[in-house]
Amino acid sequence: SSSIYRSFVAIKVLFRFLKKENAIKKDITLYLDLPKIWQFLPSVMTYQEVDSLLNQIKTEDFVGARDKAILELLYATGIRVSECCSLKILDVNDDFIKVMGKGKKQRLVPIGKKAIEAIDHYLLNFRNEVKGLDYLFISKGGKKINRVTIYNRIKLYAKGANIKKNISPHTLRHSFATHLLENGADLRLIQDMLGHADISTTDRYTHISKAHLKRAFESFHPRP
Repeated sequence: SSSIYRSFVAIKVLFRFLKKENAIKKDITLYLDLPKIWQFLPSVMTYQEVDSLLNQIKTEDFVGARDKAILELLYATGIRVSECCSLKILDVNDDFIKVMGKGKKQRLVPIGKKAIEAIDHYLLNFRNEVKGLDYLFISKGGKKINRVTIYNRIKLYAKGANIKKNISPHTLRHSFATHLLENGADLRLIQDMLGHADISTTDRYTHISKAHLKRAFESFHPRP
């Protein structure tokens, strides 16, 4: 739909130019309304699905401990997978992580206890086994982890948890924002944590939250 919208804009600009240059007598695009851009609602996991996904991960070895730390972090903070890949060890403390987002904009994002515990387990027990860069998450070969690896690992755990939805790293980001909103978090705070430059980008989560409220109303109101 965004491609159609851009095409309409280009046509209107062209006709406006032709009219200005007297190449045409009438700008017929004045009678055309720009199409609305459809905004697809992101896929969101339920609380139970998040628990099932995270509980699939065994943390007795390097890969499992690393994967558990990554997934706990993605859900706890809502950061982008590219931001997760670029985290350095010193970017994490017990309260916040320091994230370098789009446009080289830095932000601090609060982090929860479960994510910190998973990261500490990974760092204290396995991270030093693999010599590599100062990136927080690395491969067994010591290289910076990439987004494709994280995507594939999430797919593996989602299959093991028998989750039928199309789960990706971005699904955890969507779920983070939606679950915060459902539990009363302010939209502006969610915007800051997600690193959205425009509040309208964050506002799409209100549509999902309204659907949640509607279901709750129909489930519990005596006369829905």
